[in-house]
Amino acid sequence: MDNRKINDFKYTETKIMKTTIKTTLAVFVAVLALSACGEKNIDQLNKVEKDRFIVRTEKAGLRTIEDTISIVGSIKAFDEAVLYPRVNGKLLKNVLFEGDPVSKNQTVALIERDEPGVVYEAAPVPSTLNGVIGRVYQDTGANVTTQTPIALVVSQAKVRVVVEVPERYVGKIRMNQPARIKVDAYPDSVFTGRIYRISPVVDTKTRSSVVEVLADNSSHRLKSGMFAEVKLIAGARSNVVTVPTSAIVTENKQSYVFIPSEDKAARVAVSLGLSNEDYAQITGGVKQGDDVIISGLYGLKDGSKIAVDND
Repeated sequence: MDNRKINDFKYTETKIMKTTIKTTLAVFVAVLALSACGEKNIDQLNKVEKDRFIVRTEKAGLRTIEDTISIVGSIKAFDEAVLYPRVNGKLLKNVLFEGDPVSKNQTVALIERDEPGVVYEAAPVPSTLNGVIGRVYQDTGANVTTQTPIALVVSQAKVRVVVEVPERYVGKIRMNQPARIKVDAYPDSVFTGRIYRISPVVDTKTRSSVVEVLADNSSHRLKSGMFAEVKLIAGARSNVVTVPTSAIVTENKQSYVFIPSEDKAARVAVSLGLSNEDYAQITGGVKQGDDVIISGLYGLKDGSKIAVDND
């Protein structure tokens, strides 16, 4: 090996060693920094009292609160009719198709009577109501009888939302009670309606009663067959003192909230009015502007040490 190659080899080896040393030093410095941070965090944690609860608070405020019954159901056109032929034969022609408007007694399809040796005029299948064609069931040439469905006609200027109300809520519903409706197809839209039909019986299997909500559908966005989330508004009160429902603790049928008192939690008995998923009305025990603890309640007791952290 000549001197030039030996010098090149030594230069490369020295460069690799220097790079390795620099990398090792960088890793060592990073480890020291992490260790220092870890020790700092551990020191901070050690300074926190082990029996002190970290909690969040919110002030009791005036709100309008609604007593709502949340339930799911399905949407149906206000009127629907399945059309059948009046004679046996073959489907000669579909005159109207899905989405076409139709008037009562207007021909929807034509049936060719199937009687050898006899010639008849095509028999019409008329619509029995005003609306639109929701579905065409048969293709041209299909054999049909008076029991074969030809088309579905729907009147969707208004829709019905059919829900089953559990027995325990039946006493809260009434005719013309307002309702709000949401569907997955339009997650940012809320449709309104009112109860217009209540079944007089409770189903013995489901322990529920069928209720129908009537809703305007002039926009035609609500479709028959859609799944709907319905909130029946059983009652509402304005400008009442409320707290988040997460602040309510119930023991032996008595409701309580915890309020911060200096550096401790104080349990206060409260009386409740209307409530929903988000807020509960307070009719006694807490007044507007009082701080109540809304999180960090697990294991909290009257007199427990607390530290409020609302950041």
